Amino acid sequence: MTTVAANNVLTVIGLRVAYGGIQAVKGIDLEVNRGELITLIGANGAGKTTALKAITGTLPDCRVEGHIDYMGKPIKGLNSFELVKRQLAMVPEGRGVFTRMSIHENLMMGAYTRGDKAGIASDIEKWFGIFPRLKERSAQMAGTLSGGEQQMLAMARALMSHPELLLLDEPSMGLSPIMVEKIFEVIRTVSAQGVTILLVEQNAKLALQAAHRGYVMDSGLITMAGDAAAMLDDPRVREAYLGEV
Repeated sequence: MTTVAANNVLTVIGLRVAYGGIQAVKGIDLEVNRGELITLIGANGAGKTTALKAITGTLPDCRVEGHIDYMGKPIKGLNSFELVKRQLAMVPEGRGVFTRMSIHENLMMGAYTRGDKAGIASDIEKWFGIFPRLKERSAQMAGTLSGGEQQMLAMARALMSHPELLLLDEPSMGLSPIMVEKIFEVIRTVSAQGVTILLVEQNAKLALQAAHRGYVMDSGLITMAGDAAAMLDDPRVREAYLGEV
């Protein structure tokens, strides 16, 4: 038990989120351990993004109940900028890049909590190696990039903060099939670099193929959890989320 606790990065227990009388998340438990790529899958409207925003404190006015521990300390109620200082970073649905800044300037914004200039410069080159399209366009305004390139930039910018945990919310949304494959290739590469990831994704097949473990969310509840490879072969998952019988 001591080893598990030492490796634990995120623990969510009994998370509930309500907007007025609408219960969007109905009491979920999940955990992410160091070095894992965990995916939370489910249909649109299942509550996945709401759960992620509750963890990061980026929800509009609503009631959030339950326990959210990050690196062994409670974080419920903290502002999102405080979480960045604690090395928890999120790439939101819709990417959220600074459209009127260059790629290089966006990456520098990702490192705003850091003061190690040499380290920042080294990391920019490191992530340019993972995202070569960004290096080719480093002086280009972010708003002129394609959707897939903006997704890459949002991921690289988040990684510049040296996150202990990277949260990805629907990274494949709105992208072409070819770009979706590229984004998941990058996600697997980043995971192989040792970055701990919690991935919320509607593309269940690609998410489970990339992940170590998975959770299925339906109507605000976790309905299934386990080894990602085993879940890919589960007939319930195959029928409900993979379009297979």
